[in-house]
Amino acid sequence: MSALGALPFLKPLPLRSPQSSPGGQRRHTLPASEFRCLSPEDAVSVFEIEREAFISVSGDCPLHLDEIRHFLNLCPELSLGWFEEGRLVAFIIGSLWDQDRLSQAALTLHKPRGTAVHIHVLAVHRTFRQQGKGSILMWRYLQYLRCLPFARRALLMCEDFLVPFYQKCGFEALGPCEVTVGELAFIEMQHPVRGHAFMRRNSGC
Repeated sequence: MSALGALPFLKPLPLRSPQSSPGGQRRHTLPASEFRCLSPEDAVSVFEIEREAFISVSGDCPLHLDEIRHFLNLCPELSLGWFEEGRLVAFIIGSLWDQDRLSQAALTLHKPRGTAVHIHVLAVHRTFRQQGKGSILMWRYLQYLRCLPFARRALLMCEDFLVPFYQKCGFEALGPCEVTVGELAFIEMQHPVRGHAFMRRNSGC
């Protein structure tokens, strides 16, 4: 069984009630809301959301399409997508890192023996913003990480204006990040991943 399949809080939410057609036959309905790990087949949908979310703000994307495919092939278990009726509306992509702080190499590498989960990107589709979906997805992602025995910390880098958002999600600022992208500078933040034994006893992890 995959780690994701063992987690009750990441299983699809209840289906909407089937609706009847005029002839009395039921129509097939997709889950109203579903959380699952992403696959390489989701890469284009991921990139479309990311491109719209980031290019207008910073002029570039944290991950380009080939990099999205790269991570979804190497470590799909460190991604999480939120789907509404089969449509991707928000996502997180992560990989493993094996040093205390992020470096330029962390932008493209996945370190299988690492214990820090580097969160590369969180993005929400433009029509679903200002609804709290980003913080809900992050909460579910951190709950998921608590059931991965190798995960000890979550790390990310963000611009100054996003620091309050991630602080509300439980992250603490570590100070300026050594990573730069063009003229952009970032703050590095971390969230400890705790409670492995408790989560295993109580959620089937």
